[in-house]
Amino acid sequence: MYSNKRIIRVSTPLLLSLLAQNVLQVIDTAFLGRVGEVELGASALAGVLYIAIFTLGFGFSMGSQILIGRRNGEQNYRQIGEIVIQGIVFLSMLAAVLIPLMSIASRHWFPSLFESKRIAGAVTEYLDWRIFGIFFAFANAMFRAFFVGIAQTKVLTWNAIVMTLVNIVFDYALIFGNFGMPKMGIGGAALASVIAEIASMLFFAIYLMKNIDFKKYGFNIIRFRWPVMKRILDISIFMMIQNIVSIGTWMLFFLFIENYLGERPLAVANIVRSFYMILTIPANALSATTNTLVSNTIGAGRKDAVLSLVKRICLMSFSIIVVVVLCVAIFPQAVIAIYTNDPSLLGDTVLPLYVLLSALPFYSVGGTLFSAVSGTGNTRTALVFELITMVFYVSYMWFIIVHLRSSVAIAWTTEHLYWIFLLIMSTLYLRSGKWKNRQI
Repeated sequence: MYSNKRIIRVSTPLLLSLLAQNVLQVIDTAFLGRVGEVELGASALAGVLYIAIFTLGFGFSMGSQILIGRRNGEQNYRQIGEIVIQGIVFLSMLAAVLIPLMSIASRHWFPSLFESKRIAGAVTEYLDWRIFGIFFAFANAMFRAFFVGIAQTKVLTWNAIVMTLVNIVFDYALIFGNFGMPKMGIGGAALASVIAEIASMLFFAIYLMKNIDFKKYGFNIIRFRWPVMKRILDISIFMMIQNIVSIGTWMLFFLFIENYLGERPLAVANIVRSFYMILTIPANALSATTNTLVSNTIGAGRKDAVLSLVKRICLMSFSIIVVVVLCVAIFPQAVIAIYTNDPSLLGDTVLPLYVLLSALPFYSVGGTLFSAVSGTGNTRTALVFELITMVFYVSYMWFIIVHLRSSVAIAWTTEHLYWIFLLIMSTLYLRSGKWKNRQI
């Protein structure tokens, strides 16, 4: 049985890795807040568009992580390398298709989505650079799936440090034209993120070659194997669809705000989104840990221990998020000042931030339970839960933003509805025990 200490030891490096991954967008937001409101708002829309594409690869890597965790629990180590190799091959082919497609879309399709021409131009400028990072981001997702799946996550700490430092340096240089670099504005933020992804991939590759037993994990056999690929896709395809649906509706949220509320509300929403990404990192780390530990536990033949494990992780996640919420709630204007030095923009952001904070306890428990459902290998069931939730989520979003033209603060109550729905459905499913007969 995994002790609390073991859970923390696995999740802490993962937390730092997620921090580095999310900090790319957060640092961009902090720097671009000093450039202008258009750039600040556009980076939210462009960032979500990029993440929508990235989640295809991320969903595939999460399915791979479940399989890796199961094989690790079974001590069937040689099949793990095959999963990683086939995953990198598949995602490289996917990136080769998506990069030119996204380049065309950013110039000819996406601008028509936005009411403001200034926003549309800035989004195109960002994506023209950022899309080239998708190949490296996909490779990094598979590396993380491997290390998390075998519960050896210490490397993620060092990778997080490298990625963050590289991004900060190049953001400062390329956005503002420092260190002899060209002044590129929002395009510089995108290019800095690409460079950080490249540095992350190189770090993972070097660490893997120097510290991992290639023979033990089957990395010494490099060949295309359709049966392995098919097994990964059987698990991953539902997570890929689930992620694209989730991010697609997230994109819809910002489009509704830009189209029906305006540029200032979009800038406010982007600042709140950045807090969302940062404040939920501990919960996200524990959710990802839940995914792999549930899979490992089932692989080791200890299905009866799963619910107890999930319950303890839920309690840990809830406790941490409550502390985080209280710390931010006490000094909201001080933390918002990280993103903007405009007093009026700062004032407009306080109430939406409080609304977001009130949703985070539901996020912490709902996210953990939902990851547990996927960790059992029942990714089709997780997709069904996601689709049911999205029907209510989008309907509510349309009603309060498009129909009522409510404030940004009211708009953020969509997160309460989303996580409460997933929390209830995941709880009922896990308690039913239907997942115990799933073989992968």
